[in-house]
Amino acid sequence: MRRSNDPVNPAQYYPLIDIFRFLLVSLNVDAILQASTIHRRRERLNKITDGLGLGDAYDTTIERIKAQDGDKPKLGLEALMWVSHAERPLTVGELCHALAIELGSKDFNDANTPSISTLVGCCQGLITVNKEGSTVRLVHFTLEEYLSANPDIFSRPHSKIAEICLTYLNSERVKAIPADRSTDTGDPPFLEYCSMYWGVHAKRDLSEPARSLSLELFREYDGHISGKLLLAKHFVPDPWRFQDPATSFRFKGLHCASFFGIAGVVAALIEMKCHDINEGDFQGYTPLAWAAHNGHEEAVKVLLERGKADPDERDNDGKTPLLLAAWYGHEEVVKILLGVERSTPTSQIFAAKHPSHMLLE
Repeated sequence: MRRSNDPVNPAQYYPLIDIFRFLLVSLNVDAILQASTIHRRRERLNKITDGLGLGDAYDTTIERIKAQDGDKPKLGLEALMWVSHAERPLTVGELCHALAIELGSKDFNDANTPSISTLVGCCQGLITVNKEGSTVRLVHFTLEEYLSANPDIFSRPHSKIAEICLTYLNSERVKAIPADRSTDTGDPPFLEYCSMYWGVHAKRDLSEPARSLSLELFREYDGHISGKLLLAKHFVPDPWRFQDPATSFRFKGLHCASFFGIAGVVAALIEMKCHDINEGDFQGYTPLAWAAHNGHEEAVKVLLERGKADPDERDNDGKTPLLLAAWYGHEEVVKILLGVERSTPTSQIFAAKHPSHMLLE
């Protein structure tokens, strides 16, 4: 019997996955036979062959998922939600761990981790495991189209995903991981996804629980492993700077909220007055610089209007938020920053103290 923390070998589940694919085909056959004439049966068969006309089959399968016993409907729908709304394909381990997390729990329970065979069964064959990369995907591209056309199947999926990710990052297991360890070998499989994407989901739909959980995370964010993973694995310039322990974690909660552009959390942190609005991080980026760098218009407005952030504060290389927004092509942010009243002419803001090559890179 496989224990919940044993390595997963997706290959052992391929025959089972093929069985559930067959069930989906059977639903299509039933739909064909319901047509009243040979002509209409041929028309329906042609649509299914072309990947069209699968809506009825998907409707039926979703109802089959909901009609299962016990907690299988919840598990099946949540697995579909994750696979269809994740920012990138999830590995088998990531999906199984995501579905083991209980909102409000302070720690992760290994015994609550479902197997991939259980998830495939609960989804009635609508998810499958990629043989090459061991990632989980929807069984067919038309299913993604179907789910997009029927958003009521899931209630606020992005806010739920953000809540689950934040619950995990606030767990005792994750907080116990030292951020200054020399290797990431042995990290829990779900840690990287949570660290890199919780804010993306929260920005799309910020629920009150997600807001509260994010503020809880930021109360102990200095030295939190998720901050290092976010900076090391995202698109931060000069990752070698993390080798300097003196500067590796000068990246605080307001920097992170501005990085993701979560205006509601940025506003809450400003109101709490626990952050210096113009404090630079490990590379001198202020919260406004991060919001400008990533093109987050609402966060930029909040930082300027509520926080009175300095739009001309320079980073370690002399770049201002305006220069960052212009260089990365965020036109609306540039307009916002140009509209701020300042004593220094805009031309000087771009040119002063900036090496000539900086404007040409």
